[in-house]
Amino acid sequence: MIKPIKNNEQAEETDMSFFDHLEELRWHLIKSISSIVLVAIVLLALKSFVFNYIIFAPLGESFPTYQVFQQILPSFKPPEFVLTTVEFGESFFVHIKVSLWLALITAFPFVFYQIWSFIKPGLLENEKKAARGTVFVCSSLFILGVLFGYFIITPFGITWLGNYSVGPQAINSPTLSSYVSYLTMFTIPTGLVFELPIVVYFLARIGLVTPQLMKKYRKHAFIIILVLAAVITPPDILTQFLIGIPVFVLYELSIIIAGRTHKKHFQETD
Repeated sequence: MIKPIKNNEQAEETDMSFFDHLEELRWHLIKSISSIVLVAIVLLALKSFVFNYIIFAPLGESFPTYQVFQQILPSFKPPEFVLTTVEFGESFFVHIKVSLWLALITAFPFVFYQIWSFIKPGLLENEKKAARGTVFVCSSLFILGVLFGYFIITPFGITWLGNYSVGPQAINSPTLSSYVSYLTMFTIPTGLVFELPIVVYFLARIGLVTPQLMKKYRKHAFIIILVLAAVITPPDILTQFLIGIPVFVLYELSIIIAGRTHKKHFQETD
């Protein structure tokens, strides 16, 4: 008599927990989106600071990257051109776009914390212990990747693309929208690429990736990394290697992480 009651109660609790999870997911999404919107509103109000000291900074010779690399390459200077707006309302919509992207970068730790807060209750106790510090590590890697893209890839990309010419009849006069699009492409995808060790860690935890597999396909990975670098950077060999080398280092680091994770997983199951 007691067992059927318990089973019914468990079924009701399962049904309730499913809808509770949906409700919880909704609130996590609302908090994440709200944080991005609030930060974007603040950035909209700081228009002069955002554009003068962040967006347009890589166009000035005083940018730290130019100062450092000019010690090695004296000719490494930003191109001289004036950004134009050719569409009605382009400045306004670019301003909104910039604010949203910067808000996403700024609020990424909080957004990822909300995602992790939703996932964490479904993990086993040993999985929670193994994944301790995930929010900090993921956020740090993403921010590090964005900064790498901003301070390293962006100046080289701007210099190469801005100075490239097919003839005196074609004068480089990029639009504000295209400049911001390339700036976005140089930074946010790089931040996502830097999450490779975390992705490998979780794939190793569930057994989809092993260190032996990663070592076996190391050469293939190197080619894929170069292709990926060619996609998210301008067709400049130097810039491609600037993004390719750290990603390959992350790949080698991921092999070590996969090895330790795989070994620890087997120790726990024994």
